[in-house]
Amino acid sequence: AAAAALGLLPLGKTQSPESLLDIAARKVAEKWPFQRVEERFERIPEPVQRRIVYWSFPRSEKEICMYSSFNSSTEDPAAAPGVATA
Repeated sequence: AAAAALGLLPLGKTQSPESLLDIAARKVAEKWPFQRVEERFERIPEPVQRRIVYWSFPRSEKEICMYSSFNSSTEDPAAAPGVATA
């Protein structure tokens, strides 16, 4: 309320601190793929798994487009450059 009164936040909007779970899950997701986390640790609580998965996905439209695009110029992955053929 004091921040809104000072003009730091839009009127009616309050800001709450990020939870420790979200901070930790975001840091894990930035460094390791979820599959590696599952392989490394035997028991991961369900809420922790959900937050790591949530933070593993890209946030911006640009990143989503970059990760969802694929090379459609070659039908056969073995025909791609740098792939040895038998």
